[in-house]
Amino acid sequence: MRTPFQLAATLILFAASGVAQTKIDVKDIQNHPFMEDFNSGGKLRLYVRSGDFHIVGGAENQITVRIRGENANRASDLRVHLEGSTSSSTLTISGGPRNGLEVTIEVPTKTGLFVRMPAGNLELRRVIGDKDAELHAGELVIDVGNASDYSRVDASVYSGGLEASSFGESHGGLFRSFHREGDGRYHLHAHVGAGDLTLR
Repeated sequence: MRTPFQLAATLILFAASGVAQTKIDVKDIQNHPFMEDFNSGGKLRLYVRSGDFHIVGGAENQITVRIRGENANRASDLRVHLEGSTSSSTLTISGGPRNGLEVTIEVPTKTGLFVRMPAGNLELRRVIGDKDAELHAGELVIDVGNASDYSRVDASVYSGGLEASSFGESHGGLFRSFHREGDGRYHLHAHVGAGDLTLR
């Protein structure tokens, strides 16, 4: 049911190679909650503004975006744009206050993630699947789950700390990285330009 954000969203459905495509633009998340169906096992690309973001796996087959913080009531110009299908989509979040805002994006537990963010705090937790995350500056924390689930792991930090207890790695300083290969099915790529990277 899309009634809660009919006034704040633009929705387009069309057929492309037999797959229904969706394009949605939503503003004023505080008063028009964002919730859209998305299949378990799908692939999601995320391009998000600098800030405080948490990408969390949930039990429902949908993508939801929630905000909180001292400036949540001033975030009417925060924009959420979703384009794609229920199995492969791109989510972009832009605008809104620069500080005092925490954004939580909930996705199906089994989701392949590709995430790019300029700066801030970025956390990925309770998500099973490929993970490809890069942050120019700040702190990136990824719950990797079972280390044996991965066939390839590469992690790097140009300047800062790299802690990967699940893989027995701990590095600090300049140009720190490690690479692992295994028998799992997923790939993990994580990079921070300046700051801290934690794989736990």
